[in-house]
Amino acid sequence: MPRTLVVKTTSGADAPERCAQAFTVAATAVAAGADVSLWLTGEAAWFAVPGRAAEFELPHSAPLEDLLAGILAGGRVTLCTQCAARRDIGPGDVIEGVRIAGAAVFVEESLTEGTQALVY
Repeated sequence: MPRTLVVKTTSGADAPERCAQAFTVAATAVAAGADVSLWLTGEAAWFAVPGRAAEFELPHSAPLEDLLAGILAGGRVTLCTQCAARRDIGPGDVIEGVRIAGAAVFVEESLTEGTQALVY
C-alpha cells in the first residue's frame, strides 16, 4: 500500500518559492508512487483556474503548469471551499479534475493512518 502525502499550500504568486516547493514536493511524491493530495488554499486558490499556473514564473523551478498536470494525472487536487468563495471561484471555473472541498475533508485526509501532511 503506497504512503499518503497531503500537501497544503497557502501561498501563490505572493510567496513564489514556498508555492513552487509545495507543487514540486507533491509532483515528486506522485512520481515516486505515493498517494498524493494537494490542497490549494489562500492565494494558491488561483491555480485551480485554467491558465493561472501557466502565468507563474520562478527561475530554476519546473513550470508550475507541468507540475500541476503531473499531480492531477496521478493524485488529487482540491480547492478550499472558503478560499474559492472569497475569490468568486465556482465549480465551473476550475480545471477539470480539481474538486472543491472544505476543512472537514482536509482533516479527514490528514488524520488517516499512514498519512503525512505538509503545509507550505
